[in-house]
Amino acid sequence: MYLLGYDIGSSSVKGSVVDAQTGKTVAFASFPEHEAPIISKKAGWAEQEPRMWWGDLKVVTQRLLQEVDAADIKAIGISYQMHGLVCVDKDRNVLRPSIIWCDSRAVPYGQKAQEILGEQWCLEHLLNAPGNFTAAKLAWIKDNEAELYRRIWKIMLPGDYIAMRLTDTVCTTVSGLSEGIFWDFQADAPSAELLAAFGFDESILAQRRPTFGVQGTVSRKAAEELGLKEGTPVTYRAGDQPNNALSLGVFNPGEIASTAGTSGVVYGIIDQVNYDPKSRVNTFAHVNHSAADPRLGVLLCINGTGILNSWMRRNVAPEGISYPQMNTLAQKVPIGSEGISILPFGNGAERMLRNQDCGCSIHGVNFNLHGKAELLRAAQEGIVFSFQYGIEIMEQMGLKVDKIHAGEANMFQSKLFRDTLAGVSGATIELYNTEGSAGAAKGAGIGAGIYKNAAEAFTTLERLEVVLPDHQEAYREAYERWKSYLTL
Repeated sequence: MYLLGYDIGSSSVKGSVVDAQTGKTVAFASFPEHEAPIISKKAGWAEQEPRMWWGDLKVVTQRLLQEVDAADIKAIGISYQMHGLVCVDKDRNVLRPSIIWCDSRAVPYGQKAQEILGEQWCLEHLLNAPGNFTAAKLAWIKDNEAELYRRIWKIMLPGDYIAMRLTDTVCTTVSGLSEGIFWDFQADAPSAELLAAFGFDESILAQRRPTFGVQGTVSRKAAEELGLKEGTPVTYRAGDQPNNALSLGVFNPGEIASTAGTSGVVYGIIDQVNYDPKSRVNTFAHVNHSAADPRLGVLLCINGTGILNSWMRRNVAPEGISYPQMNTLAQKVPIGSEGISILPFGNGAERMLRNQDCGCSIHGVNFNLHGKAELLRAAQEGIVFSFQYGIEIMEQMGLKVDKIHAGEANMFQSKLFRDTLAGVSGATIELYNTEGSAGAAKGAGIGAGIYKNAAEAFTTLERLEVVLPDHQEAYREAYERWKSYLTL
């Protein structure tokens, strides 16, 4: 008995088939091999063709079905890039390319809505400023493509579109509506005030279905096109960051899921409807949220993460050195990098710094004492310290940090990085062997009732390493020095 999970990213579509009993991935595929194209007609614009995602998913599915029989797949789950906007007409035809997550054209529309509604109202009801999320992107279309806007029947997130193509059913989730900033957490319903501020009719929103549960079944047309079995249920859907947390078994208050690629994400769970008064982090309904038993995901994104480490490799480290060799060199330097502090914010404006673009800066260099090794360690420490700064914002919202869950990828492959994060945060770090499409497959198992609960679904999650906090006083001293250079 198998479970199928898809992960619809802006770079590629990934798919995993998971054995429901063992929890092991028995087939994996990704397409395209190189990053998928992003249409950028103007500076700050980013669009993709939804039909391209479907074409890539078709290739992925064909490759997976070379390894398993479609009849043995009992449920399907979908993870997807968050905050994108897909518009379809009454015949379910896509009306224009999707405005995806990294498109910034809608910022003024979000700001205008905030002025109409009031900043405090937005935070109390939506838990976020309207900003550059899906609702604001739709407002841009309404204002700039009025004729097309009048033809829109329903709007969808990227995962909703894929589910529609699979099942011929148009629906979304509360988690999805919250990531689009359509959900009023006080009213436990779509926000009538926000819809009015933008001039939207609520009928433009898709029907709501539970995150876990039957959201439709594979249609005859999709079965013929993909090779899947008609009637296979789609039973789970979530944005990529909530799904990454699910993939790591993160469901409970105080638990954190983290990634550290080019940019970094800290995603923590709280059990109360709350927000950051300065709007430095985003808050969305987590996959297991309900009004009666709140589970909110507090999302912090840090632009300057692995991109600093790669810059160091190109410009500071000895030529030709590998990342593991660079880590070994940096580990020869004691905690605190002999007094050097690096602020890693050289990849654009940082939301947690209230959208300041303060650049990367290096402090405390002594030309007679310091060399490449000290700079390499200071870079990794600086990245970790930016994570800790964000975690402290979450703690002010009521998040008690006990564990940090992460996959063994990118900067979490560095022992120095892991030890520093555990030491400065005081949290235990648990490293796992998993990825998004496998998590979506297990989510489908929960939604289909194959697993009785999330705990059972993730009992087979392979834990690779546990890092306990150590040398906390030394790490905290280095962190406080680093923070002293952060002028906001």
